[in-house]
Amino acid sequence: MAKLIECVPNFSEGRDPAVIEALAAVVRGGDGVKLLDAAPEINHNRTVVTCVGSPEGVEETAFRLAARAAELIDMSRHHGEHPRMGAMDVCPFIPIRDVAMAECVDIAKRVGRRIGEELGIPVYLYEEAASAPARRNLADIRKGQYEGFFEKIRRPEWAPDFGPAVMNVKSGCTVVGARFALVAYNVNLGTDNIAVANAIARHVRNLSGGLRFVKAMGVQLADRNQVQVSMNLVNYEKTAIYRAHEMIKMEAQRYGVSVVGSEIVGLVPLAALVNSLEYYLQLENFRPDQVLENRLSE
Repeated sequence: MAKLIECVPNFSEGRDPAVIEALAAVVRGGDGVKLLDAAPEINHNRTVVTCVGSPEGVEETAFRLAARAAELIDMSRHHGEHPRMGAMDVCPFIPIRDVAMAECVDIAKRVGRRIGEELGIPVYLYEEAASAPARRNLADIRKGQYEGFFEKIRRPEWAPDFGPAVMNVKSGCTVVGARFALVAYNVNLGTDNIAVANAIARHVRNLSGGLRFVKAMGVQLADRNQVQVSMNLVNYEKTAIYRAHEMIKMEAQRYGVSVVGSEIVGLVPLAALVNSLEYYLQLENFRPDQVLENRLSE
């Protein structure tokens, strides 16, 4: 079977359909790469693009996406609820089939070098590709965001791995890496009080002593008069969707707030859904091959 790598670049634009379509068109025009999803989020002002393909095809497409984003997105004018530091904010490579994590690390380094040298954008490596332990965590790198990086990048300990050690005013910085497949899962609350969402996020996320493989923050959904606990489940096998969801429900009770909905951003592995299905339905001995569509694709 052919090697497959997934690439899930996040872009700091979620409101302009023309820009989003232009980014999707780059993937559609790639050789040996398939566009799986392009999910914009208005409040976050962010779009997650998901593509999969051969190592060579994904590598070239990722660089072309970075170049297109540099043309179309002006970070000096960007505002949104999601933390960000660049036009192509983050670009992870994920092994899917017959590919070792080491190969994804090598691709991340080559793409990062090209972005830095050919586009003049500072690049940081993270997760499995990180050049130092302090740079594994995306949140640690992105702390200060676009506005704070004009000063942060001057500090010797935050010199970029590739590219100029000067902030790119239009394109910002980019983080490139290799990681395990994650689930972007958001839970909406029946209140517009952002302090409640922030407090719940603190209890849930690993950084504050919560669930080991959860990153979380509070987000204001202005168009819905609600707030949200926005999460990345960085290892759904060790911290399941249902566990994060139930903890949020439990913490919300102390504020007299209910959970009114949830959403998955981008794509999700079937195993992550089956895990929660088994929990809520109390299924016994359920197998993925019991899913009708799975049998049809064999």
